[in-house]
Amino acid sequence: MAKKTQKTHKGLAKVIKVRPSGSIKRGKSGARHNTGKKNANFNRKKRFGESLSSADKSRLKNLINNQ
Repeated sequence: MAKKTQKTHKGLAKVIKVRPSGSIKRGKSGARHNTGKKNANFNRKKRFGESLSSADKSRLKNLINNQ
């Protein structure tokens, strides 16, 4: 009988990226649409991604173990 393996969570795999150092990069929410009514400072802050916290990284690590 074949060994059961956990599949990669494809929804999460499309949202995050694992950096070579092992940290996880994610995009910030709120920057997809309706940006015309948000102020420029808000839009600038949302332009770049940020690292996932260590608590979230340990929680989500086994969902993306196949990447």
